[in-house]
Amino acid sequence: MKFLLLIESILQKLLPKKWRLALSKLRIKVYWFISWCGKPYFYYRQAKYKKIVAKTGKKERLKVAFFAFQDSIWKYDSLYRNLENHPKFDPIVVVIPYVTYGDEAMLAEMNKTAEAFVNKGYKVVKSYNEETKQFISVKKEIDPNIIFFTTPFRLTSPKFQISNYLDRLTAYVPYGIMAVKMEEDQYNQMFHNLAWRCYYETSIHKDMAKNVSHIKAKNVVVTGYPLADKYLDTSYKPKEVWKNADPSVKRIIWAPHHTLEANATLSSYSNFLTYSEYFFKLIEKLNHKIQIAFKPHPILKLKLYNHTEWGKERTDQYYLRWATMQNCQLEEGDYDDLFLTSDALIHDSISFISEYCFTGKPALFTVSDKKIADRFNVFGTKAFQLSYMAYSESDICQFIENVVLNGNDSRKNERQTFVNDILKPPHNQTAVSNIINDLVENIWQKEQ
Repeated sequence: MKFLLLIESILQKLLPKKWRLALSKLRIKVYWFISWCGKPYFYYRQAKYKKIVAKTGKKERLKVAFFAFQDSIWKYDSLYRNLENHPKFDPIVVVIPYVTYGDEAMLAEMNKTAEAFVNKGYKVVKSYNEETKQFISVKKEIDPNIIFFTTPFRLTSPKFQISNYLDRLTAYVPYGIMAVKMEEDQYNQMFHNLAWRCYYETSIHKDMAKNVSHIKAKNVVVTGYPLADKYLDTSYKPKEVWKNADPSVKRIIWAPHHTLEANATLSSYSNFLTYSEYFFKLIEKLNHKIQIAFKPHPILKLKLYNHTEWGKERTDQYYLRWATMQNCQLEEGDYDDLFLTSDALIHDSISFISEYCFTGKPALFTVSDKKIADRFNVFGTKAFQLSYMAYSESDICQFIENVVLNGNDSRKNERQTFVNDILKPPHNQTAVSNIINDLVENIWQKEQ
């Protein structure tokens, strides 16, 4: 497998674009075939976890490592803090490399992420030593009993991928609420079949996993989405994160996706190139009755750096405008408080079509093509129908004037019903409580 990845990376640099797309399609088929052939091995690995659980359960306290490479897709805050206060667990965050865009970007992202986590008060270890230019040995230096991964994709060094930790209990919570028709990628990679536990958002997601998973989702537990716990906690008081505190100035988030161009594995959802200048004009047009927080997907900046018409200088200047102009602000980290204190969301980010429903506020989805509804899975179709749609600049302006400024939100009750009937965690518990209860029950109480 590592040999295939090496060959592909070399060919991707040498081949013209149309051949690179063909290569990507071939890779998907090859990986699927290898994964399919590995079905007996996946069942074998799942059976092996019984011995690992028995061995782990003999310990009074377990070290739990969270592998994270970007703070902006971190969804484990409430789980980390609850484990920190639990007598059975000792959590630590291991900042691992994001290797897709080269060493310079990797180091910058690692330092940014580590700093963000230190500021949260977490126990943090960087996996890369800049002085020795070597990665640490997690097993030797940390020796975790449980490892939570933040993504199933091979975006990091092989040293930090699940195949190196099959002698530990491995777990995964999706980095977003899955809504598109990418079931093989989302539920049936080798990662999903090798993990000890996959904690999923709803029973709909578990059913989708059962339909494609080589092990029939036997390692899946429905717990709810951990980030939702904060949204649903009526006692939680969000921090004030908006630069303009004037309550008469409506607070709108613009969250463009990173998929500027479609490829063999991913459709294009992003409308960033279409509307990159429009929102500045809109603030002026509406006489500063609104303020806009630019909340780009974390990968968007790196893609713009490599874009033929943008590049690093233009991209950095653009982001600086959002950080400094009147009634504008740049948001590149956590967004839960941003969501909770906002008045509306304008976006083309798939996960947000359901996640923002927790806030009770209206959302506008900027549509890249009219066939986009065909790309959603069963869950995504339900969530997408709750959004307002924009196909043009005038649609965006009309949404702000009619729904945001004038309060004509005709879909509010539908969104609340969706949250109550589908999104709320099961068992009348928070999602984090469901996860911790599952850990305790299966590690220490199974034999009792």
